Amino acid sequence: MRTERNLTRLDRVFARLDREPERPAHIDVPRMSRHRVVLFAATLAFYLAIVWAVAITSWLVRFDWQVMFFRPYQQWPEIHAFLDYYVVLGQRGPTAVMVAAWLGWRSWRQHTLRPLLTLGASLLLLNITVGAAKLGMGRLGPHYAITIGSNEMGLGGDIFPSGHTANAVVTWGILAYLASTPRARRWLSALSAVTSLGVGLTTVYLGTHWLSDVLLGWAAGLLILLALPWCEPLIARAEAGIFSLRDSWRARRGRVVPAPAASPVGAPAMVPRPATAEDEVPAREPAASVRAPRAPVYLAPGPHTGRSERTPVTPVGSRRPPHADRVARSATTSARPLAGG
Repeated sequence: MRTERNLTRLDRVFARLDREPERPAHIDVPRMSRHRVVLFAATLAFYLAIVWAVAITSWLVRFDWQVMFFRPYQQWPEIHAFLDYYVVLGQRGPTAVMVAAWLGWRSWRQHTLRPLLTLGASLLLLNITVGAAKLGMGRLGPHYAITIGSNEMGLGGDIFPSGHTANAVVTWGILAYLASTPRARRWLSALSAVTSLGVGLTTVYLGTHWLSDVLLGWAAGLLILLALPWCEPLIARAEAGIFSLRDSWRARRGRVVPAPAASPVGAPAMVPRPATAEDEVPAREPAASVRAPRAPVYLAPGPHTGRSERTPVTPVGSRRPPHADRVARSATTSARPLAGG
């Protein structure tokens, strides 16, 4: 009895990926719609409000100090070891490598550079915007705070906004941005939101960031994801330029004509057919009746015998024209008397 192997869930996932067509036509490029513009404006207002609240040392700064004195890592020490590993999901190096590997496979599978170029554009925007904000505001972290109750800004720090949180929002959110179906986009958006939320709260638990740093990091990462449709024309031009360079390089390589290789043993050989009387055109025939030259004869691989070694083929019937007064040879032979009879 023949039994078939039961497919696991992972096997079914890879089988579904293998059936995915190359260059899927149903993938739509996100555009800067009115809804997205409204979300971008609201997130930008929230970003500026957080910066203003910290700059004027409002109630948000006092709440930051209260959370810091609460010391969550001392309140729940049993989850400290797990959160030390979980916070890696917000570090730029490991997360960029993992996401780039996945998007690189998707680019090879779909024969397009858009996933990798979109990831590169988002990380470039993240480094520029978040890095400039960190250096511009110069806020010190909880472990290096000097004056209790102050906002610790302008002291040469680089903690505001939270880079871990912004990186988690952008790196995992780019998977939802590049999703091919609305259902996958919804699920990946929820997953990236939960992951980035957990990374931000983990940094507060470990005491490496203020709570306001995490809020500003969420806003900074979300602003980059919402602004990516503005970068799509530039990404498309970059992809077209890279492909044109590749095609021109291939064309330059194709101009070099390689030397003709020797025919392998047993390969069909092309030999011209010997000329016969049928191929000769009489001079008296008009030009319209000239026969076209026949194509060369291709011999099958293997040993070939000469004309002298072949068995002659006897044509059926006589080649002489029929005559009424001529008697067939068989009838004459039968009528002739035998010698010595």
